[in-house]
Amino acid sequence: MSTASDLLRSLYTMAMMVEARDAYTGGHLWRVSQLSRLLAESMRLDAEQVARIELGGFLHDLGKVGIPDAVLNKRDRLSEEEYAVIKTHPRVGADLLRGHPLAALALDAVLLHHETPDGRGYPHGLPGAEIPLVARIVGVADAFDAMTSTRPYRAGMPIARALSIIEANLGSQFDIEVGRNLLQLGEGPALAHIVGHSEAGIPLQVCKQCGPVIALPRRVGDGDEVYCPSCTMGYRVSRTGSHAALQATGNAQPVQARQPQADHDLIDDMVRAGYRALPQPKRGLLARLLA
Repeated sequence: MSTASDLLRSLYTMAMMVEARDAYTGGHLWRVSQLSRLLAESMRLDAEQVARIELGGFLHDLGKVGIPDAVLNKRDRLSEEEYAVIKTHPRVGADLLRGHPLAALALDAVLLHHETPDGRGYPHGLPGAEIPLVARIVGVADAFDAMTSTRPYRAGMPIARALSIIEANLGSQFDIEVGRNLLQLGEGPALAHIVGHSEAGIPLQVCKQCGPVIALPRRVGDGDEVYCPSCTMGYRVSRTGSHAALQATGNAQPVQARQPQADHDLIDDMVRAGYRALPQPKRGLLARLLA
């Protein structure tokens, strides 16, 4: 019989393996998860709600497992037909999650994070009052990270610019209460520690060959070689404490570069944080396992 930690670990691993298919969004799940947590805490939600929202932020894109690589990794803006394919991912994610024993903890975040207060979101077109709080929070966090992240066809926006867009669309695209809390967080340094990072204290690196980001797992040490997941160019890592620099090696490795890998150190951290979202009977078990 699976332990509570096994069940949580399986959710985080599934999500991370889905993200590994996308060459352009390294660290997106971690960033959305952390932004969602900050928002939940700023709204003075209790610890269990905060943990569920943090978990939902990490799992929200599960359904992208069903998006073809040609659409997911397209180096240009999507056509209407391709965008219609992308819009299937909330339903696909919910279907994938539904049979999991802990599905209830994150189902609303996965299925409803693209609903908007004006009722023009998807997949159900729910108006603001009918969108669960977790989905409203994750939706704002997801949009903010999308705006501040670099893509092949555009650079990521500065934090202030992304916040001004959110402010201009409060009540239509973005929940008013959640959006205002994000604006308040933007008045301090909290967001800068998340934007442009793949983990706490680990900034994203940029491929000098093609532009997309390279997320460095903490296990990568000085002298190790990493590969751009887009163009597959190799880089030698120079690491001193939290600072890292990349030097191109000219050694492209398509198989290694595109092989999905789970960051087990990050998963361990997320499992330790996520146990608070579990029902009380399972929480004590997981706490003992992680002691």
